[in-house]
Amino acid sequence: MKTAIVTGGSRGIGFGIASKLVDEGWNVVINGMRPEEGVSDAMDALKAKGVEVAYARGDVGSTEGRAHIVEVGRKLANGSVNLLVNNAGIGSPGRLDLLEAKEENFDLVLGTNLRGPFFLSQAVANDMVKAKEADDSFQGTIVNITSISSTVVSTNRLDYCIAKAGLSMMTQGFAARLGEYDIPVYEVRPGVIKTDMTAGVTDKYDKLIEDGLCVTKRWGYPDDIGKAVASLSRGDFPYSTGQVIMVDGGLTMSRL
Repeated sequence: MKTAIVTGGSRGIGFGIASKLVDEGWNVVINGMRPEEGVSDAMDALKAKGVEVAYARGDVGSTEGRAHIVEVGRKLANGSVNLLVNNAGIGSPGRLDLLEAKEENFDLVLGTNLRGPFFLSQAVANDMVKAKEADDSFQGTIVNITSISSTVVSTNRLDYCIAKAGLSMMTQGFAARLGEYDIPVYEVRPGVIKTDMTAGVTDKYDKLIEDGLCVTKRWGYPDDIGKAVASLSRGDFPYSTGQVIMVDGGLTMSRL
C-alpha cells in the first residue's frame, strides 16, 4: 500500500484531501499543531476506512517539526512515502495593510507557508530519489496546495500572497529538478473554500458569490480539493508535471 503525508491534514482542506486518499486505499500521515487528543475525531474517521493512519504533531516552519513529520512518514511507509501534500499554512496575522505590515508577521507567514514546505519537500524528495534509484517501479509525487492569492493581490495580506506566489515557483523548480527521476510535482490552486479559515468572511463571500464572483455559483469545499489531489496521486496526469490545477469555480477566468 502507498503512503502519503498531508500537512495540516486534521481539518479543513487538509482533512478533505486525507479523506479522499484513504477512500482510495492510501495509508496516511496527517500533520498538525494540536495535541493528538485534539485530532482524535479526524483520526478515527480516517481509520474507519480500513487503512493505517498516523499523526505527526509538529510545526512545518521549524527544523525539528519537519524532521519529526518525515520520521513518522518513513516509519509508516517502511521507507520513503509515495506522496507529499504540502497543505499546512497560516493566514496573515491581523490582515494588516501593506503600509503597516510588521516584520515579525512577515517572517512568520513566509516561514510557515513557504520556507517550511520548501525544506520538507527537499527532505522527502531526497528519500524519493533514493527509493527510485533502488527500485525503478517506485512511484513518488509531490503536490503543493497554493491559492488564487498566488496571482490575485490582497493589499491587506500581501505576506500571504507572496508566500503562495513563492510556492507556485517552488512547484516548478522541484518539478524541473525531479523530472529525471520521473517524480512529478504539481500545484493545486484553490479559490474561495469554506473552512474555519474563511469563517470570518462568510457574509462577504456569500454576497460576492451570489453576485457572480465565481462561474460555478457556490463556495468551494475541501472535498473539491481532495478530488483533485486524489486524481493527481493516481497518476492520471503523468505528462503534466509542474502544472497548475485550478480549483476556483472559474473565479480567476477572464470575463466581460
